[in-house]
Parts: sequence; C-alpha cells; structure tokens
Amino acid sequence: MVPIRSIGSRHAERITAHLLALEPRDRYLRFGYSASDEQIGRYVAGLNFERDEIFGIYNRRLELIAMAHLAFSVDPELQSCAEFGVSVLALARGRGYGARLFDRAAMHARNEGVQMMFIHALSENTAMLTIARKAGARVERDGSESEAYLKLQPADLDSRVTEMVDEQVAQTDYRLKVQAKKFWGFLALLQHVRRAAR
Repeated sequence: MVPIRSIGSRHAERITAHLLALEPRDRYLRFGYSASDEQIGRYVAGLNFERDEIFGIYNRRLELIAMAHLAFSVDPELQSCAEFGVSVLALARGRGYGARLFDRAAMHARNEGVQMMFIHALSENTAMLTIARKAGARVERDGSESEAYLKLQPADLDSRVTEMVDEQVAQTDYRLKVQAKKFWGFLALLQHVRRAAR
C-alpha cells in the first residue's frame, strides 16, 4: 500500500519544489507546454485548495515525489465533472504511483458526486493515456491532443469508508515520517556536538 494524502495550502512550497524538479520533457507532458519556472510559480499560486483536491506521495525525506491535481469544474452546466492531472519525479517512476493517484482521485471525485472525470493530455503522453484506458476511460484523439473520459459510479458506503481509512493511514504515515526526520536530525546534531567537544 502506498500512502496517498490530501495536501493543503501549507504544502504549496513542496508542490512548487516538486514541479520545479520535473525534467523539461516531464514539464511539457504535464502542462502541455514547456512550462518555465515562472509559469510553474503562477500555477501553484493559482491553485484553489478550497475547491480542488491535491494528493501527494512523500518519501522518507518528506519530498513530494508524486502528486495529482483534481480540479472540479466551475462551469454551472458541468458541475458534476472534474479534471485530473498528475506528475511523478523520474526517480520514482515504474512503481505505479500515477495509477494509484488516479484511483485515489477517482474515489474522491466519486464521493464528491462527480459523475465524469476527464483528462486532457498530449497524445504522446502514453503513460497517462494508458492509466486512463486501464481505468475504463474512453479516449478520443484530436491531433496532438487527447481527451479521456471516465464515467464514475455513484458513491456508496464502501467508497466512503475506503477513502476515509486511506486518508487516515496516509496522515499517520506522514506524521511518522515527520517524527523520524526530527529524530534523525536530533541524532545528527548530537553527533556534531560530540565531535566538536572532542
């Protein structure tokens, strides 16, 4: 199990660091254009943490190695729709994090009453389109871009309880990682003081 936690505005700096760490090709695939550092900064500043949902996977050093953005539609005619975007650092690829983030976002969207989740991606972003297809999405290609549509089942008791348990596990995992990092930092400080005393 990979703990995936919901991320709030307090983690904006880590979100920025994650996106800035993406290689140029990955930035291009994530945003659909070669996003500059400034554009990434504007993207993060424009995130609506009240309306949308951001999910993340952290390593032991509390680095955000994979994240997803579930953006809920603001169009009154499309209120039951949400868009999904994901990014995974190169060092964390091949572990299925993108698919797990997609599943977590789909469950949350379903529990929020979303009926249709969609992905807008470059047609060359085969990893993202493969995730969508495996989830049962219909993919339509239009030249260099593709749209994937996934019809979501209504929420039920199982989806609500599963999401609640998954979030609690992820929050506990994160707190343990924070405590471990502080503990190792304290030990390193003690060792430094001992060396200095000698």
